[in-house]
Amino acid sequence: MQTASDRHEYPAHWEADVVLRDGGTARVRPITVDDAERLVSFYEQVSDESKYYRFFAPYPRLSAKDVHRFTHHDFVDRVGLAATIGGEFIATVRYDRINAVGLSASAPADEAEVAFLVQDAHQGRGVASALLEHIAAVARERDIRRFAAEVLPANSKMIKVFTDAGYTQKRSFEDGVVRLEFDLEPTDRSLAVQRAREQRAEARSVQRLLAPGAVAVIGAGRTPGGVGRSILDNLRDAGFTGRLYAVNRAFPEDLKHLDDVPAHRSVLDIAEPVDLAVVAVPAAHVPEAVTECGEHGVQGLVVVSAGYAESGPEGRERQRELVRQVRTYGMRLIGPNAFGVINTSPEVRLNASLAPEAPRPGRIGLYAQSGAIGIALLSRLHRRGGGVTGDTGVSTFVSSGNRADVSGNDVLQYWYDDPDTDVALMYLESIGNPRKFTRLARRTAAAKPLVVVQGARHGGAAPQGHAVRATRLPHATVSALLRQAGVIRVDTITELVDAGLLLARQPLPSGPRVAILGNSESLGLLTYDACLAEGLRPLPPSDLTTAASAEDFHGALARALADDGCDAVVVTAIPAVGETSAADQALAEALRSAAAAAPAKPVLVVHVELGGLAEALSAAASTAPQPTDMAGPPPPLPASFERGDPHRPAERLPAAAEAPDGARLIPAYPAAERAVRALAEAVKYAQWRRDAADPGKVPEYDDIDQKGAAELIDRLLASGQGLTLGTDETCALLSGYGIGVRKALAAPTPDAAAEAARAIGYPVALKATAPHLRHRADLGGVRLDLADEEQLRRAYAELTEMFGKPEELRPVVQGMAPRGVDTVVRAVIDPAAGAVLSFGLAGAASQLLGDIAHRLIPVTDREATSLVRSIRTAPLLFGWRGSAPVDTPALEELMLRVSRLVDDHPEVVAVTLEPVVVAQHGLSVLGATVRLAPPPVRDDLGPRTLPVY
Repeated sequence: MQTASDRHEYPAHWEADVVLRDGGTARVRPITVDDAERLVSFYEQVSDESKYYRFFAPYPRLSAKDVHRFTHHDFVDRVGLAATIGGEFIATVRYDRINAVGLSASAPADEAEVAFLVQDAHQGRGVASALLEHIAAVARERDIRRFAAEVLPANSKMIKVFTDAGYTQKRSFEDGVVRLEFDLEPTDRSLAVQRAREQRAEARSVQRLLAPGAVAVIGAGRTPGGVGRSILDNLRDAGFTGRLYAVNRAFPEDLKHLDDVPAHRSVLDIAEPVDLAVVAVPAAHVPEAVTECGEHGVQGLVVVSAGYAESGPEGRERQRELVRQVRTYGMRLIGPNAFGVINTSPEVRLNASLAPEAPRPGRIGLYAQSGAIGIALLSRLHRRGGGVTGDTGVSTFVSSGNRADVSGNDVLQYWYDDPDTDVALMYLESIGNPRKFTRLARRTAAAKPLVVVQGARHGGAAPQGHAVRATRLPHATVSALLRQAGVIRVDTITELVDAGLLLARQPLPSGPRVAILGNSESLGLLTYDACLAEGLRPLPPSDLTTAASAEDFHGALARALADDGCDAVVVTAIPAVGETSAADQALAEALRSAAAAAPAKPVLVVHVELGGLAEALSAAASTAPQPTDMAGPPPPLPASFERGDPHRPAERLPAAAEAPDGARLIPAYPAAERAVRALAEAVKYAQWRRDAADPGKVPEYDDIDQKGAAELIDRLLASGQGLTLGTDETCALLSGYGIGVRKALAAPTPDAAAEAARAIGYPVALKATAPHLRHRADLGGVRLDLADEEQLRRAYAELTEMFGKPEELRPVVQGMAPRGVDTVVRAVIDPAAGAVLSFGLAGAASQLLGDIAHRLIPVTDREATSLVRSIRTAPLLFGWRGSAPVDTPALEELMLRVSRLVDDHPEVVAVTLEPVVVAQHGLSVLGATVRLAPPPVRDDLGPRTLPVY
């Protein structure tokens, strides 16, 4: 696209799709010589006032010289970017490198003058703010550190773009012009501004899909049945409050309505605006439908058509082209291969999905990448005898299919400030951007519970159709990092629903103390054991005996809830012989009224074959609101969910007068283990919420030499793209961060070993450092406490006799460290998840059991404290079975220093300290390896972009 005389090739990596403030999208790309006609057309559509603000004088048209100047760039000292929709310019930005007196310059000059021009019809959409982020990133890449801009005082919109960006800036006024200068180095404020804009834009883009004013179903047939017609019928039957259209190229020209729904042969024939189009045509015909939607101004698409990336390489390329085409028109896409979307709000009543009945309205947001799992979840949440009634239903549902565009991250952005959603449930088969997902999850979890189950955990690859970044981290590590971010991680969809129902309408427990009461001693003991297994602190069960009446349950529950030593109550119940439905209802009312008197503590019910009580626990009382017409009658229970099946969904007990006083619903479970597991997750989440309120701080250390470490890293990397440091370089780099490594001397011969021991001083250790023996004391490759030369030479002979020649063993001599507990501290930068700090005890047992804890870098002091205590073998550090406790504060400081090293220098892509012997006083690092490489791209610090698949 550029001529041969240009200094740099076309920078394709600067191309990006962005979400604008109103939820639409635009394409950002470099301006080239081929854009002359587009530039002229764009300029003609700009008002005279905007032209005056740009050039400080009347400037009705661009001259040929102007067009040449604004389309010919060297992509170094002169760069222009354009925001495009439908291939046409809607805004431009350019910078020109200048010297100290404001004249054109080349490197090493590090300042540039920047200017914008936005088409009037697109002003107010956040286009200039997005372009500023991208042009700033380009400038930093070209070693420009500062922008200058001259703006007329009356151009308040552009002044606001600069001042609101969050960069460190300086303002002056001279000759009637405001001059702004600002550094381009990202600041905490600029990142906060960028992420707040990202949240608003992405949330708005999802909101436009879930609350459309008009929906067109493309591919709706004239006869019942078929995907398109089914979705059209579901939309109509749900009572969609907006305008609905049926579109099919095969309709006769004289067909005006399809079952009272306006019918058209093309979206272009619809006179009114269309916000959402559901595309249900064969994949080969989807491009034509997308083109017509784009030309009509449709805001978003739900593509249920299959035949894309899930079908193989040809389908994957078809999917890429679909995304490119959709984004060209500024639209967003759910799918392809999607199940659909649902919004139960009375103002919308949208069921643009293949679900024949929408779920009852409620406070749970549901996201599923899999259509089949989405069906299962909706079915469980819909079922009156095993699901949710009253207000504890679904607020919104999104099935993303291949999630080629809209993903779980986008939906999280929407749920974060959605007033209709109190709990978010997600079924994920892949996480396209774990770093961003973790950031969004942490923010969302601080406001409302987020429960996640991840499928395809052990398949080794993402499901077909899901484009995801490769991660080297095992699933257990990813799960630990999600938990650190406040995500409630569960293993099955049954647990997903169980936890969701508890969190939706019960308060969070203030601690792990659980009271157990009921009319069955055996069921109470089972519940007690389950609590212990889940790490809770159960109180002795209170057995009311099988003769207990509803009044007895009421009194016992009221007393338990009033006990300051109790944080939650589990009620267990079995039916009495000949018990009637009236008795069931009486018990349900008794539990409701007792729980309503103490609204600060959660209450759960475990029931076994309770006949009518199951219905009482999930059906509203006579004064409660009835299910809306949207829900329809509940479907019958399938055989797999008949009463007594421990795998059927948990149930709910609405309080009397649910609507007037906001009383809560009580969840009921058919098995003690399920109830206790859900409660345990709520306890852990509540503790995370309390900890998140005071996350701690990243400490400063006066002895850290950050500048010296940076110079050493630059010098070492100058010799290669990636390298594992030698012993001397490793020790030098770590010492700059206050991390000392106990010296080890090579011992290629017995005499060399003796000389090394004399230099170090006895007692010493003799170690084999060959890869297959390193850190494997259990294999016999280490000899400790060698008090003199005779013992050393004997040990040397034993090692060589057992394992081979010295050159194969690579023996070293090292001074003995004080006795303690052997541990391992590691840090690694994963291309998908980011920098991760790991900790565990040394030895094969910890590795086999997977007893390793993880935290995202940078680690705070509170996180370091919790990291040490989060492994199962942590008691060994705190005086287990009479042993002396070790110096865990020193261990925590070591981990904080490693975290600082990796956070300060992203070129440090891996650090391993093994073993770290933690003694009663202090610790010793006996082995260390460090790997350097050019830092991975940190897209979370760059400008806002949509994923490219």
